[in-house]
Amino acid sequence: MANSPSFLVGLLAPPDLAARVEEFRAGLRMRESTPHVTVKARSGLSPDLSWADSARGAVAAHPPVTLSIEGARVFANRGAVYLRVHSPDAVALHLRLLDALRPAYRFGYEGPHMTPHLTLVLGRRGVDVSTVLQEARATFADLDTTPLTFTAREVWLMRKPGPGGLYVPLEAWPLLD
Repeated sequence: MANSPSFLVGLLAPPDLAARVEEFRAGLRMRESTPHVTVKARSGLSPDLSWADSARGAVAAHPPVTLSIEGARVFANRGAVYLRVHSPDAVALHLRLLDALRPAYRFGYEGPHMTPHLTLVLGRRGVDVSTVLQEARATFADLDTTPLTFTAREVWLMRKPGPGGLYVPLEAWPLLD
């Protein structure tokens, strides 16, 4: 199981923002997953995809998701530098997916208190989180002044090939139109 792929369900950043995020990461010589906002983390999302039809059905019954992307922050545990996301819709979709999938195990950050975010850089070994945060605050300061608001009309099944890999979009699932 250690080399099995893992999956998540997420909303992709708009192309212009994704390009900014990738440029920021490249400037720091960091590689991360495709810029996205996770609405269902990997708990309960087994490699056999037995859950995919239930998840797809939950997504298809949910209206488009409006998100407002704000400036850079860091989690209290220093686990990631991220762009803050305000989106009651994303939290509602997350809860719908939890209800549909009923994973045997849930991460502590899952549930109504979920914090939508777009990870810029993970706080892994060798990463100076304070420096990354300082750079991110400068690079994305405009988003604190004028948040980027957009509506996602689809979610993406994202796949990571195994440990050390990056999540990439695999399949788009349309939201209720």
